[in-house]
Amino acid sequence: MGGTYPKVSAPEGAKFMVNNVQTLIKYVVESFAEKKNEIEYLVEEKENVIEVTVLLNASDMGKVIGKQGKIAKALRTLVSASTPRDSKRYVVEIKEKA
Repeated sequence: MGGTYPKVSAPEGAKFMVNNVQTLIKYVVESFAEKKNEIEYLVEEKENVIEVTVLLNASDMGKVIGKQGKIAKALRTLVSASTPRDSKRYVVEIKEKA
């Protein structure tokens, strides 16, 4: 019926999902930003939340956020849809570098 998927233990699976969600965030952000090598990603794991802060140059802020925040909202929707129900929730913040 479907393909076979490798069995992954819970801690391994959680680590696998964290890497995939962070890769998804990086892919989307870098698709819109011009200065890709100057983007910083800060990941802070809290009790029930994994907070990913994306630090951008001022010139890339509008490109990544989009008109009326549509790209940022779509990114947050993708991240929440790709996060398994039983894992920590992701919060994505997009900020300008100081």
